[in-house]
Amino acid sequence: MAPGIYAKDTALFDLVHRDAQFQRVATGFGFTEGPVFNRLGFLLFSDLRSEKIHKYTVPWWEGDMTKGELTVFREQSNRANGLTFDHQGRLLSCETGPGRVTRTEKDGSITVLADRWGERRGQDSQGQGKRLSSPNDLVYSIDGSIYFTDMPRPNVADAAERTNVPALYRITNTLTPEESELQQVSRENPRANGIAMGPKHRKLYVADSTDKNIRVHDINDDGSLARGRLFAEMKSDLPGVPDGLKTDEEGNVYSTGPGGVWVFGADGTELGLLVPPEPPSNLNWGAGFRGLFITARTSVYYLPARIPGTRTF
Repeated sequence: MAPGIYAKDTALFDLVHRDAQFQRVATGFGFTEGPVFNRLGFLLFSDLRSEKIHKYTVPWWEGDMTKGELTVFREQSNRANGLTFDHQGRLLSCETGPGRVTRTEKDGSITVLADRWGERRGQDSQGQGKRLSSPNDLVYSIDGSIYFTDMPRPNVADAAERTNVPALYRITNTLTPEESELQQVSRENPRANGIAMGPKHRKLYVADSTDKNIRVHDINDDGSLARGRLFAEMKSDLPGVPDGLKTDEEGNVYSTGPGGVWVFGADGTELGLLVPPEPPSNLNWGAGFRGLFITARTSVYYLPARIPGTRTF
């Protein structure tokens, strides 16, 4: 399909202008992932193949996202995939290589927030005491906890040392590490990939690459998850699977998937497809949680949007 905005419902044009254009802001990478925009005015994103996290500093107030400066934020990223920030502006990363979730401190040092399931828990559970398989994507919650997806990795050399259990996890009390705990909050999804918080932080959305759908969980008062329910199907003959996932402040859901970025209304109605020049992997909101940065194979694109995104940090 040619790049553009394809509507199934005219409500899509309330979210993205029908004539909106994709701006390519950076290119020449191996496989881009995990975009996240810092309040200080720069975008971070991963290149999985070079194992680097890149920094794109842009004068966003000028409106032209192509005029930024590209530098390397972190060498040896351990194949960092999903990225986000906490309330203090510290980078949170899913490192798929060693199988861990980390925080980059203000001085550049790395704190490991989670790398083993069950190490500090007494309950019996499949994979208990083993290293996490492959943390893929994560979201920061208003209560200071982190939810993240973990995918099985049965074909790596050290597979026997990893849980290899498809699961959603929650890291509690990240602001007080001595009280932090890793909780396994769901194993419903055969291959949970992207993850996003609803606009009031009362719902958690999960994109599943195997079942090709999005499921939604209500978040209980204690941070645990209610059983998930189907939010939207994403089955298609076009190449690609559900991957990166975000919501806006009106409850609309945006997911990369077959053919482009699928857009759903708050009730799960499919509104249309945003098709960038390259197949997309992930997406996130720009300055002030407005506009979408989209990682797509060798490049990063920006698309103006009309509704602000859900604030999570």
